[in-house]
Amino acid sequence: MSETTADVLIVDDTPANLKLLSGMLAQRGYKARPVPNGTLALQAVRSKPPDLILLDINMPGLNGYEVCRQLKADEKLSEIPVIFLSALGETEDKLRAFAAGGVDYISKPFQFEEVDARIATHLKLRHLQQQLEEHNQELSRLVQEQVKKISDSQLATIFALAKLAESRDEDTGAHLFRVRRYCRSLAVHLAADGAQERRIDGKFIDDLYFSSALHDIGKVSIPDAILLKKGPLTPEEWVVMKAHTTLGANTLAAVLEQHPDNEMIRMGKEIARSHHERWNGTGYPQGLAGEAIPLAARIFSMADQYDALRSARPYKRGFTHEEAVRIIVEGDGRTLPEHWDPAILSAFRAMESEFSAIWTRFEE
Repeated sequence: MSETTADVLIVDDTPANLKLLSGMLAQRGYKARPVPNGTLALQAVRSKPPDLILLDINMPGLNGYEVCRQLKADEKLSEIPVIFLSALGETEDKLRAFAAGGVDYISKPFQFEEVDARIATHLKLRHLQQQLEEHNQELSRLVQEQVKKISDSQLATIFALAKLAESRDEDTGAHLFRVRRYCRSLAVHLAADGAQERRIDGKFIDDLYFSSALHDIGKVSIPDAILLKKGPLTPEEWVVMKAHTTLGANTLAAVLEQHPDNEMIRMGKEIARSHHERWNGTGYPQGLAGEAIPLAARIFSMADQYDALRSARPYKRGFTHEEAVRIIVEGDGRTLPEHWDPAILSAFRAMESEFSAIWTRFEE
């Protein structure tokens, strides 16, 4: 938009003023659009927003103040500069005009040179404002693009490290791909159900999806003789194996000290430490019970249990979906219904078919 090709809407109930201003503006190269009242002015602006508005105050129907207030209340039209052009010359009238949203005030009778100069000034200001807005939008886009690149790189690195830890266990297969999808589906269902509405939002779900990959990062420190043992573990070996929870949490706690605002790492630490805790307090490593167990760990625990039941191991066959659901819901001696947060168990029962679909898609 150049100043001499700008679209200027002229609003005045006096035909002579409309004719005079339209002719003068046309001579300066502006596109002048005259309208005789406030109602038509609002219709014209909403149909095709002008670059600037010259607005009279005393008009039948909607006066200039009300027209300006309605324009400024509309987010799409609020930035259009409005210059009041009125015979009202009292200070109070001018203050009302500026309070309504006007950028300038010209008293009648006017000198066209003054009108021309004010229009040119405010069009230039508006043009500079638009350039600044475009620059800021482009800058914001570039920043978001760089942040996304950094974030994607970090997430890829985190997942690669988690996958490296899992690769030491030859039976894990697509475990990481499945459990994070179970977690997301379960969290989305809980959020929709409203049971955890104050704690589960979009960011929580995203953090859970990515941080769930860190649950067994502590297994890096477990000796192969124990981690890869084909048979049952001895009580002494089981103590060492259970330590992967605190080892993983401590590793992530050290990272969190350097990046204290990283909620994904914070959630990953919670999951690593507490994903073997049980609602009734019979889990490890701390014997936490109920809501003392972090919510993310409670959700992950359900996802991890389902996947463990479905997966074949040297010491057991993989259960069918129906068998896995029955064991989780009814228990089988080692796994009991009271191990699970009742709200999460209820959500699992309502959407267990989604778990089956995820398993089928990422079957080992």
